[in-house]
Amino acid sequence: MAGTTITRADFVAVPSTDWRRSRAFYVDTLGLRPDDRSQGEFWAGEQCFGIYEPTQFGREFAPQTTAHLALHVDDVAAARAELEAKGVAFDGETFDTGVCHMAFFRDPDGNALMLHHRYAPRDEEYAGT
Repeated sequence: MAGTTITRADFVAVPSTDWRRSRAFYVDTLGLRPDDRSQGEFWAGEQCFGIYEPTQFGREFAPQTTAHLALHVDDVAAARAELEAKGVAFDGETFDTGVCHMAFFRDPDGNALMLHHRYAPRDEEYAGT
């Protein structure tokens, strides 16, 4: 890839068994912005998420369980309480790393998600990661 410069991520693929149900979850439950040109896409800030059904492309469905989509919120506790009131179940208690709060949950297909808020600067030891 000499000379090739990657300038951004165009979208994050979200596997689903029912794209309409997934869209409702991400747009109606989580409040992400729907794309006005595509029913299968939604936005968090400037990041596009594209819902797809792998079986429609001859691939097996498997939820993404090891690479959490970290969704920024200003207040993890408040956002968590709001989502719990909408029926979202969280995986354990909110985690405090010493620099950020994280609350883990899953979408209807089992894809791993996280509410995230960094409240302190990174430790210089980890600045390169």
